[in-house]
Amino acid sequence: MSKEKRSLKERFASLLRVNDEEQQDIHYEGNPMKRLLKYMKPYRRTFVICLVLVLALTGLELVKPIIIGDAIDRYITGEKSEVLLAEGREQWEAGEQAEERYSGVLKAGALYLGVLLLLFAFTRIQTLMLQKMGQDIIYDIRNELFTHVEKLTMRFFDTTPVGKIVTRLTNDVEAINEVFSNILVKLFRNVVKMIGLAVIMIAMNPRMALYSFVLVPVVAVMTLVFRLISRRTYRLMRTRLAALNTFLSEHLSGMKIIRVFGREERKYREFEEKNDSLYKASFREMMVFAVFRPGIILLSVIALMIIMVTGGAEVLGGTITIGTLYIFLQYINSFYQPIQELAEQFTSLQSAISASEKIFTLLDTKPAIAEEDHPVILPEIRGKITFDHVWFSYSGKEDDWVLKDVSFTIEPGQSVAFVGATGAGKSSILNLIGRYYEIQKGTILIDDTDIRQMSREQIRRAVGQVQQDVFLFTGDIASNIRLRDETISDEAIREAAKEVNAARFIDRLPDGYATRVTERGATYSAGQRQLLSFARTLAYDPAILILDEATANIDTETEQWIQEAVTRLMKGRTSIMVAHRLSTIQHCDRIIVMHHGRIRETGTHQELLALDGIYKKLYQLQLS
Repeated sequence: MSKEKRSLKERFASLLRVNDEEQQDIHYEGNPMKRLLKYMKPYRRTFVICLVLVLALTGLELVKPIIIGDAIDRYITGEKSEVLLAEGREQWEAGEQAEERYSGVLKAGALYLGVLLLLFAFTRIQTLMLQKMGQDIIYDIRNELFTHVEKLTMRFFDTTPVGKIVTRLTNDVEAINEVFSNILVKLFRNVVKMIGLAVIMIAMNPRMALYSFVLVPVVAVMTLVFRLISRRTYRLMRTRLAALNTFLSEHLSGMKIIRVFGREERKYREFEEKNDSLYKASFREMMVFAVFRPGIILLSVIALMIIMVTGGAEVLGGTITIGTLYIFLQYINSFYQPIQELAEQFTSLQSAISASEKIFTLLDTKPAIAEEDHPVILPEIRGKITFDHVWFSYSGKEDDWVLKDVSFTIEPGQSVAFVGATGAGKSSILNLIGRYYEIQKGTILIDDTDIRQMSREQIRRAVGQVQQDVFLFTGDIASNIRLRDETISDEAIREAAKEVNAARFIDRLPDGYATRVTERGATYSAGQRQLLSFARTLAYDPAILILDEATANIDTETEQWIQEAVTRLMKGRTSIMVAHRLSTIQHCDRIIVMHHGRIRETGTHQELLALDGIYKKLYQLQLS
């Protein structure tokens, strides 16, 4: 084998290669099309009306060639047609027979025009109804998908790239729009049309109909092969599109880091690899389609030639009329046209099925934390927190414990701080209080009630958490404090901002609380974003306040503002703090020292210093 041929063969083989991750991602158990059709139930009346219109449209399409063919036989190629043509137009118009034929041609033309107008009217009505139904269904699916994603636990977001989720909610959902707004009705229309054509052709002339259908078995085999090959092709296409979106989502968000470390060239090569992978999948899709559709067109041309040859011989032999031959020629085009359309529809259909497999895979993902059917709703949360011999691992494996036999109780209104080295388990305790993860052993209680029996919504409404990494949404200052909760008034927003000293910089902004916030709040300093986070938490008036390294990235002046706010916030609330700077937590009622997932020391600041243990070493290390 020559080097050129070998290179071509290897390149073609690379188009078909699927790695293990892609193989796992494209696998779906079940019938996606059957499940997809369930979304049509609320709109079945609209769909039935569209099917009735399809029958009317198909009947009109079948009538068109008959009108022309009948006009040819009755008014153009009748017994006196040659004489009339020889005598000229004036004699034709003067003769009684000529007038009758001319009148017949006009009537046939008027009838044909009427059929065309009906086709236009019915097609317009059907198109509007289908497009409206398709958009309504897509709206429902997208809402269901986003609602489901919101219910998934943090473990899912820890392991699933954001770009993949975005692809499911945008590209994949939009890909199935064609199924409802176009493909299903066209499939029905094409099947009805082919059956109607076959019945009429057999009724008119069985022998000519047999000539017309001689290539149908070949078309059926080609369609079956195309269906088997194309489905896997479109699955791979959707998988690689999601991979590219995932890459873009992650690296565009981290563009600053890429530039800081000068990794532009390396990241460009990685993008080129992802892009090339998607290109190969798209090229494979194009190759499959480029073989099937021209093949169908070629078969339709061959069938047309067969009818012309055999039909011409029948006309010369006097077996059939020219009008009948015209009808068969039009019907043979119409018979293979639906098959050609099926080739185009298969593209959208297979793409939609592949996209629906991705969507249903996400919808079938069960939340790692199950909520009770009838959760306990406490009349009021006072803020008592109890950890009773809690063991926890993010991976769920017993040899990878993050927390080991942790027990403590925080009374309502108490302020407690957790300290320790990185990885000691401090932030994990905070995440477990909000039930973002499920523990493997032990019990966590809020107001002496197991949080597994409580409503997650009530828990998270009662727990206000301020984190080190503040996330601001696109909008304005007020919407970022309110978080779209319209029950929080503008006055409450201003009061919360004033309490945490955020009003000091908000009042100086050009538009105040209506000042625009860009994505992630990039135009605001770290201190300003943290103050907005405090205002957001206070606006919800939580019973339990959690501060996770809330002052780690704050300048000295802003930290003084926040310390003043924290003191006011902690009054009357159960407050839990995590901080590496021990100077910020000395005022707490109790300090718990974590080490390798276990509680090693507990007490006040002075009591822990007196123990001469881990806390004292951390304190002396910071002083030095």
